[in-house]
Amino acid sequence: MSVQSDADKRKQISVRGIAQVENVANVKKSFNRHLHYTLVKDRNVSTVRDYFFALAHTVKDHLVSRWIRTQQHYYEKDPKRVYYLSLEFYMGRTLTNTTVNLGIQSACDEAMYQLGLDIEELEEMEEDAGLGNGGLGRLAACFLDSMATLGLAAYGYGIRYEYGIFAQRIRNGEQLEEPDDWLRFGNPWEKARPEFTLPVNFYGHVEDTPEGKKWVNTQVVFALPYDNPIPGYKNNVVNTMRLWSAKSPQDFDLRFFNDGDYIQAVLDRNLAENISRVLYPNDNFFEGKELRLKQEYFMVAATLQDIVRRFKSSKFGSREAVRTSLDSFPDKVAIQLNDTHPSLAIPELMRILVDIEGLSWEKAWDITTRTCAYTNHTVLPEALERWPVSMLNSILPRHLQIIYEINHRHLENVAKCFPGDVDRLRRMSMIEEEGEKRVNMAYLAIVGSHAVNGVAQIHSDILKRDLFHDFYEMNPEKFLNKTNGITPRRWLLLCNSALADVIAERIGEDWISHLDQLVQLKPLAEDPAFQRAVQTVKQENKMKVAQYLQKEYGVNVNPASLFDIQVKRIHEYKRQLMNALHIITLYNRIKANPRAPIVPRTIMIGGKAAPGYHMAKKIIKLICSVGQVINSDPIVGDKLKVIYLENYRVTLAEKIIPAADLSEQISTAGTEASGTGNMKFMLNGALTIGTLDGANVEMAEEMGMENIFIFGMKENEVEDLKKRGYNAFDYYNANAELKQVIDQIASGFFSPNNPDEFRDIYNNLMYHDRFFCLADYDDYIAAQEKVNAAYKDQSVWMKMCIHNIASSGKFSSDRTIAEYAREIWGVEPSWEKLPAPHEPVEETK
Repeated sequence: MSVQSDADKRKQISVRGIAQVENVANVKKSFNRHLHYTLVKDRNVSTVRDYFFALAHTVKDHLVSRWIRTQQHYYEKDPKRVYYLSLEFYMGRTLTNTTVNLGIQSACDEAMYQLGLDIEELEEMEEDAGLGNGGLGRLAACFLDSMATLGLAAYGYGIRYEYGIFAQRIRNGEQLEEPDDWLRFGNPWEKARPEFTLPVNFYGHVEDTPEGKKWVNTQVVFALPYDNPIPGYKNNVVNTMRLWSAKSPQDFDLRFFNDGDYIQAVLDRNLAENISRVLYPNDNFFEGKELRLKQEYFMVAATLQDIVRRFKSSKFGSREAVRTSLDSFPDKVAIQLNDTHPSLAIPELMRILVDIEGLSWEKAWDITTRTCAYTNHTVLPEALERWPVSMLNSILPRHLQIIYEINHRHLENVAKCFPGDVDRLRRMSMIEEEGEKRVNMAYLAIVGSHAVNGVAQIHSDILKRDLFHDFYEMNPEKFLNKTNGITPRRWLLLCNSALADVIAERIGEDWISHLDQLVQLKPLAEDPAFQRAVQTVKQENKMKVAQYLQKEYGVNVNPASLFDIQVKRIHEYKRQLMNALHIITLYNRIKANPRAPIVPRTIMIGGKAAPGYHMAKKIIKLICSVGQVINSDPIVGDKLKVIYLENYRVTLAEKIIPAADLSEQISTAGTEASGTGNMKFMLNGALTIGTLDGANVEMAEEMGMENIFIFGMKENEVEDLKKRGYNAFDYYNANAELKQVIDQIASGFFSPNNPDEFRDIYNNLMYHDRFFCLADYDDYIAAQEKVNAAYKDQSVWMKMCIHNIASSGKFSSDRTIAEYAREIWGVEPSWEKLPAPHEPVEETK
């Protein structure tokens, strides 16, 4: 049963607007037409999935005319184009987001209601497009939304993985991975563009010819593009995300026919097509596999050919090149590298300009560096890409030559700037000579770009002070900060429409595309009526999630309990283990004194572990085992419940985040580059318990320290502890509660059938903990007690919640993208609407 009745929902006049009668009629007509003619289905035998596809095609009709007109507009105006290159785009579902951004959500809701269909049931049929691991891929998706909303002529380029991030199943407390066959029923949003198929070369060797270097005897794979529309918010702009799929070349080696091995020749075509088969499921970890290198080059090579083609033929309707000089390339093209994964774009662009277009090295290098910019996403050493020279030499021999030449000239510059500093040459070389020779891709990206940015102020400062200090000393003007953001369309308007309505009633709707206007809510933080309205929405969201948990997990949770949530990839630096230590501490306190007054909690932890990450998988098992003991203990009752959320993904985040009271952002200071989940919780009125890490620092600045629960070592204190030497036993022996918790984990208290189950976790915590869980434990527990005290006084809690919402303006991806546009890409955002498809286009003068 839903908390709000359908009748109530339909009566609500909200930010969705009122459904216009003619729009509803058009949607119904179009829906029936698609059901009959596109899907070839009779209403009597149609399934819910058929209805979803019919609605998706109906919505796509509204997109396509705007899409064509937007692209026509770009051809005519010839603006500078922005290309966002990313190996990951974690898009989630498209249907509702599209209806929201096109302003047709009410019409679609009403049309489905009149046809006797439940729109929520239809929405649930859509597969998540899970073409990303976590933060980096989801950021790319938010950025596409903001670039369209800000009217930028922008394109996302990536890979159309046949299998996205695996589906996680929890069996007996352990993670099992299932392939994510997200395309099994087809994708209604994409449009294959075989006419723009492009060749990509691998292997071969390089020959010296009178005309210069030639890369010959290569193996060819074709890149087939699929275009996906990206609508801006109510501005009639529809941009494009182009994803490449690998296709085997058509022609056969005739020897196969003579050998009679025709069948094998056909079967071998699969090998080439494996390039776009599956997303690598690692987050913040570099796995130097050949297939991954091929994926990176495949995406980059196809994309750059496309970019050069579009630059040359900028006239609408013309396939013939109209630009012959490449001098203006950086004035018309900006390429943003989302981490180092697309950094082969730098040597590839040099190869195109020098080997194919015949430019001098100096001219080509000037164009390349003025065009490219690089975003760094991590400081963890194990995450940095360092490709073996031997692998590059085999797969991309010409690119290795180009990288050596870039490095040679770079080191000449270093020697000029710092004469006599030999060690600096070693430190700044892209080629690492210790052990197996490797190419440091971050160094290549820095040298080949005109701008390098971190993704939160503390992260950008660490890059300048530590990771890239030598490069900063040489070119301080290159280094910038661009604090991450989230799109308020998906992360408030779509996922929490009731809160969006409460806000809109007070301050109107401009905040949807100008999120800084939420600051107008600050005077209402102590207004009892507004507090009640926000609290009512939160309680309704919690009741929905309680019903979901009952249905999915068979656990009855108390909707009045504090919903304490940590959802993100499972990684030691994110310290889900420290959360587990707190859970066990709470359990022990309840057991020691069952009658003591307590703030009841429902603790939810969710996230996927990389399939090969042993410690992360053990952490999942521990949390599940602890939850099993707690949830079945009658003495605990509903004072404490622990639930591991299976298969955390974008769609589950949209359900869970609006119901959160407390957001856990507890990484060791100096390890989380930014985080964006923290911003989603804040925008939806959850309070944060966190360290001064990533964007938490700026969140605290925006809302004031009195509205956030900050604990733990600061980044400089972490560095001091590393220098002094960390001994976990110092903390273990000094705190009886902590000692009890650690002993329970070690002794098999939570794994009676296998007492050594968590021996690895014990050893990690006590002997090899790079992230200092025990050092921050005391302060974490103290901060959790402050959370309890605040939650007891709901008026204080709601005031803090409203201050969080009202302080979220900075963390819109619209603000982030406006900064990239002005300070890196050299383009100006525009909030102007394009004319709608039925409106005349203004004549260009």
